[in-house]
Amino acid sequence: MKKMQLLAAAATLGLLASCVAGPHQLRRTVDDWDHKFYTANPWIGAVMSVFVWPFVGFGAAIGDFFVVDAYHFWFKDAWDGKGTGFEHLRVESDQQVQSLLIDGAKFLHPR
Repeated sequence: MKKMQLLAAAATLGLLASCVAGPHQLRRTVDDWDHKFYTANPWIGAVMSVFVWPFVGFGAAIGDFFVVDAYHFWFKDAWDGKGTGFEHLRVESDQQVQSLLIDGAKFLHPR
């Protein structure tokens, strides 16, 4: 009986863990909206960051967990060992900072 419970617990943890990993398409789309609003108008972007994006982001995270990430993990990524990427919306702006993952990127200095 204990072996069956341990096996069920391990299977449940494996299924839940697979839903945490993935391209996070909905959450990253919310991040792109935030980026677009902020570059267009920093004041509106700041208000949205406090009153809108946390709630929309939470809903998007739930959608990613139950649908998007689970789908991509189980039907696309787990079997070939290659994860699905996410292409961010390109937003034109007078100045931009770079991702700190880019070689030679400088902290707090516009490009």
